[in-house]
Amino acid sequence: MAGFRTHITVSGALGVAYGGVAVQPLGFTTETAVLAAALTGMGGMLPDLDSQSGVPVRELFSLAAVVVPLTLVPRLVQMDVSQEGILATLLFGYVVVRYGASRVFKRLTVHRGMFHSIPAMLVAGLVVYLGYHSPHRPTRVLFAVGVMLGFFSHLLLDELYSVDFNGVRVRLNQFAGTAVKFMSPSVPATATCYALLGGLTYLAYLDYARPDPEPRPARVMGAEGPGP
Repeated sequence: MAGFRTHITVSGALGVAYGGVAVQPLGFTTETAVLAAALTGMGGMLPDLDSQSGVPVRELFSLAAVVVPLTLVPRLVQMDVSQEGILATLLFGYVVVRYGASRVFKRLTVHRGMFHSIPAMLVAGLVVYLGYHSPHRPTRVLFAVGVMLGFFSHLLLDELYSVDFNGVRVRLNQFAGTAVKFMSPSVPATATCYALLGGLTYLAYLDYARPDPEPRPARVMGAEGPGP
């Protein structure tokens, strides 16, 4: 099984390449490409959330506790929430994710369980697509694909490290086939994952079927309103 540093290195390099492609030839801005690269690198660490080791879980949930509340800021601004309300939401979100969500997740998952799977990868991408509030749909798709790309690199590395090439003999260790999979031995875990995937897919379909919002007209300082 690949180590945590190996996953970070590979997904980080993949993120840099993905960010470069986002700028040229895809034509996204540099700021958007940098964020896409960061999400790709983060996606490469996500499957280790079910690790029994304290380091990956602590680092990932610390990062998620900062990133997840920040993604709510555009929605809060659109809802005309006050500055104090936004700050309170950020602090509350940090505590909930860092301490509450991490404990619940650790109790409900097992290492190399359903979270190490292709459906879980799709769930992660859909969560990013639906969670990032932006009227520009291609940007949301870019971020979602980046997370899934990093996620898949983790699964692929785990499978590659489960193969022992000893001369001409190829031997598989006990972890072979436990990363790139579509179901786990646990029926409830598999059913829950697919139910979540189905629900998120339906929400993404509804979002995609909704027409893009029209851009708001620019407001000019000092401009007079329409006459009676």
